[in-house]
Amino acid sequence: MSRPSTHAKTGMLAARLHGPRDLRVERVPHPGAPGRGQVLLRVKATGICGSDLHSYLDARIGDTAIGGPLTLGHEFSALVEAVGPGSVDGHFQPLKPGTRVAVDPAQPCGHCESCEKGHPNLCCHLAFCGNYPYGGSLCEWMHMPARSCFPVPRKIDQEVAALLEPLGVAIHAVDFARLRVGCSVAILGAGPIGLLILQIARLAGADPIFVTDKFAWRLKLARQWGGIPIRYDQEDAARRVMKETHGRGVDVAIEAAWAEESVAQAAEMLRLGGRLVVVGISGGNRLELPASIARRKGLTIVMSRRMKHTYPRAIRLAETGRVDLHGLVSHRFWLKQAPEAFKLNTAYADGVVKVMVKS
Repeated sequence: MSRPSTHAKTGMLAARLHGPRDLRVERVPHPGAPGRGQVLLRVKATGICGSDLHSYLDARIGDTAIGGPLTLGHEFSALVEAVGPGSVDGHFQPLKPGTRVAVDPAQPCGHCESCEKGHPNLCCHLAFCGNYPYGGSLCEWMHMPARSCFPVPRKIDQEVAALLEPLGVAIHAVDFARLRVGCSVAILGAGPIGLLILQIARLAGADPIFVTDKFAWRLKLARQWGGIPIRYDQEDAARRVMKETHGRGVDVAIEAAWAEESVAQAAEMLRLGGRLVVVGISGGNRLELPASIARRKGLTIVMSRRMKHTYPRAIRLAETGRVDLHGLVSHRFWLKQAPEAFKLNTAYADGVVKVMVKS
């Protein structure tokens, strides 16, 4: 085992949430040497996710409230600085100091019913970075299970490695969509997840793909990546989709916004017997969907929970350039500027798409 950094004596910086919109960059203790099956990581880049914004705005996400200062962040890449005994990576290979890794923020138990059935994203005892009480990656160093780490090739830089996490979420959502070549799709929300779903759906052969949002700069990216953009604040998006499909509706609708009225809009866009995949997280912890539409159309509704077994695929897609991850990053900040980064992101100012925090 290698020795941890001498910074263990001086502590480290971390961006910690104390309450709604109260994010502070503070000096906290260094995590120290890793234990068995653990690694000490030097965090390199963290992307701000929509779920981070929920926590920042409300000091809670869903029914999980923040009970004390919490380090946010879960989309991240890192450098392995030290390894504990018995540390093997996500491919079950020994990890070595100096390895560049993408990190799955989920830490399933591996032993519960869901885990044993192959669904670690539904683990009964799941620990997750940045979700109270588990600290996240907006810090300089952290411990993680070695099995959560996936070495990345030289061709993948630190920012792209961090974005393998949201890419995995998009892959998982498209898996649930069960797309076939030529399927018609509507994606509600052209944030980073929606734009990644668009790219994956295109690779799967979907056509046409409608993308709704209210921000022109996001819809510009959607058009660039093969989507048909619709400004839902300027026209009735469901009516437009029905018109474009000659009254039939789309085969699949994927909700990737904030899962409130957009779920009902997605249902309106679907054909009879269509499939609705909900990826977004509702700010009010509620889904709004007229039962008559879902029943009359005989819709299949699927809730997509994070991802599972997607990192190898995500790494291959990024390495071969079949998805554009660099094109998502619109802003970059240093860790000490994290409060500014969150203020800009929640205001949706300056053409923001994906904010990257580097440490």
